[in-house]
Amino acid sequence: MTPRLRTRRLAGLVVAMVAAVAACTNVARAAGAPAQVLATGPIGIVVADLERATDFYTRVLGFAKTGEAEVAGDAWERLEGVFGLRMRTATLRLGDETLMLTQYLAPRGRPVPQDARANDRDFQHVAIVVRDVARAYARLREHRVEHASTGPQRLPDSNAAAAGIEAFYFRDPDGHFLEVLSFPPGKGDARWHRPGDDLFLGIDHTAIVVGSTAAALHLYRDVLGLRVAGRSENRGTEQEHLNNVAGAHLRITTLRPPSGPGIELLEYLAPRDGRPAPRDERANDLASWQTRLAVADPERAARALRAARTTFVSPGVVTLPDAALGFTRGVVVRDADGHDLAITDAPARRAEQGDVR
Repeated sequence: MTPRLRTRRLAGLVVAMVAAVAACTNVARAAGAPAQVLATGPIGIVVADLERATDFYTRVLGFAKTGEAEVAGDAWERLEGVFGLRMRTATLRLGDETLMLTQYLAPRGRPVPQDARANDRDFQHVAIVVRDVARAYARLREHRVEHASTGPQRLPDSNAAAAGIEAFYFRDPDGHFLEVLSFPPGKGDARWHRPGDDLFLGIDHTAIVVGSTAAALHLYRDVLGLRVAGRSENRGTEQEHLNNVAGAHLRITTLRPPSGPGIELLEYLAPRDGRPAPRDERANDLASWQTRLAVADPERAARALRAARTTFVSPGVVTLPDAALGFTRGVVVRDADGHDLAITDAPARRAEQGDVR
């Protein structure tokens, strides 16, 4: 074989290899392209008694009830992965953000474990922004809420990313973790600093514990398209007493969608003894939260999630009989740490226009 022929054959092999790699890359991109989340919320919480929970969130925390619904049937069973379900829901608004409280009339799930800790992997909370943490704490004490923190904490000036933020963890009547926090001037969204007299302002984010920030970012940033908006590393006595975890040392990554609350990833660098989510946890268990992510095309999002080997709670995208809960197509998936996500079409407005029945 002449040197010229060898060179031509080698060049041909290189071209073929490049074409093959490009083809594989294009297939991977087509299957796993970011789903481009349009908005987060409502954030779903399972409760034992809908009236009791609604009373707590509206009377104590300043939420307004904007919608109520009851659903049952095959489509809902497939969506949530719970046979024979009947659900009652209440949609609650605070500022621009919403919660959805859900009571399973059938079948009833397990309660939140009494010994649940803030570093357990299935931990999730919502962070409610207040004008003044001291005033909010006094109100919570007045209503005899259960402490999860030792007391309100001010994060130290030595932590530039979080300096001056004040926060307090507590529990709702079903044992779910909640947080009130306030931002000092120059931190947080500008709307948290608007003048006014209302104490409770809105939901800044929902926080979830993850075993690996890198693995969580692959799902939430690379597959779902959320934007990394902030990072910090928190440790010290204030953080320990906020989380009520001795030796707490956290890597915190904040993700933001175009609209709605952020998602905050909490990786405990220490201690590493947080318990994994129960393998048999189901959507009707009270410890199961469900964060809704609205996308333009749920089927495309489902393809990307399957390509990323995400666990599916639903068999696939489910078409619902109506928009009783604000969407008509959706799929529920579970991240590697046990947190449920409802990937849905863009929400209808019905549930938030006072359709209370």
